[in-house]
Amino acid sequence: MRMDERKMRILRAIIDDYILTGVPVGSRTISKKYETGLSSATIRNEMSDLEELGFLDQPHVSAGRIPSAKAYRLYVDGLLQAGIIPDDSAESVLGHLSGRVHQMEEVIDHAARVLSSLTHYTAVIVSPKGVEPRLKTIQLVPVSAGGALAVIVTDQGIIRDSVIRVSPDMDSDTLYAISRTLTNELSGLTLSEACRALPVIIRRMEGNDEILRGLYGYFTEGQKPRTPHVAVGGTSNMLSYPEYSDVDKARTFLSLMETHDKLAEIIRGSGELAFTVRIGPETGVPEMADCSIVTATYSTRGGQQGTIGVIGPTRMRYSRVISVLNMMGHHLTDMFTAEQDDQTGE
Repeated sequence: MRMDERKMRILRAIIDDYILTGVPVGSRTISKKYETGLSSATIRNEMSDLEELGFLDQPHVSAGRIPSAKAYRLYVDGLLQAGIIPDDSAESVLGHLSGRVHQMEEVIDHAARVLSSLTHYTAVIVSPKGVEPRLKTIQLVPVSAGGALAVIVTDQGIIRDSVIRVSPDMDSDTLYAISRTLTNELSGLTLSEACRALPVIIRRMEGNDEILRGLYGYFTEGQKPRTPHVAVGGTSNMLSYPEYSDVDKARTFLSLMETHDKLAEIIRGSGELAFTVRIGPETGVPEMADCSIVTATYSTRGGQQGTIGVIGPTRMRYSRVISVLNMMGHHLTDMFTAEQDDQTGE
């Protein structure tokens, strides 16, 4: 027995109907709702063959059939092979995420909420792992005699805005000139590179030892490994699906969503592949045996990759999710790699 075109058309119709309704699908439903040109008896025979091939399951003897994980895999592979289908609603990503980037974590948190709202599933976004920030601007603003506010901005946002000691006779013009020199010399360097370059720059400027000590401490502190930021949006969305009406299953899912370290590991399980779809048992997580995880990647200016993902029931609307994730990934990459004239905001 083999999968022919007729069986494939019937299987697609069953999957489409089950994704929309969540109700086991019978042969009469396919015959009435979809233009197959086949009788109910013929469809019923084909459904029996599809069940024997492992593409359909029958929850109860008298019930219709539901797609298996194997069926969803065939369905999704067909979508990806055909190319990502544009979805008009995905364009609203641009509107929701418009604005200027100041803090990577704030953008990621907001993007997770937007993604969950657009898909009606649970969204998870993980920042790049082990990324050492690169300096963008350094600003010294006088706040008192002998004190200046140091605002240090990297490609990941503002890492420090604290008061450092400066010479009491330094006015705002002098501090501005120092800020401009430091920015010109250090912009684009990692914090560890800036630590090595800073003493040479300060010696050339003479008499600014206090500034050197203050900034050097901040750069050293910023080099410490940072735990990846994990943003979760729409956790409760899953509870609106019948698959999670069971209290124990819902509690297990919600508990997993609160364990951010494990969640980041699950979402990143695909490595650095640009696009992945893991269905049911393919997730490798017992608590997600009834879930699918669709992920995409985004990049920062330094080339590091973060991951965005959508978690939903295995009958999720794959075409729409793939389209929205594709646009979200491209837009986040554009935001994190674009040049910005002013990183500090108002």
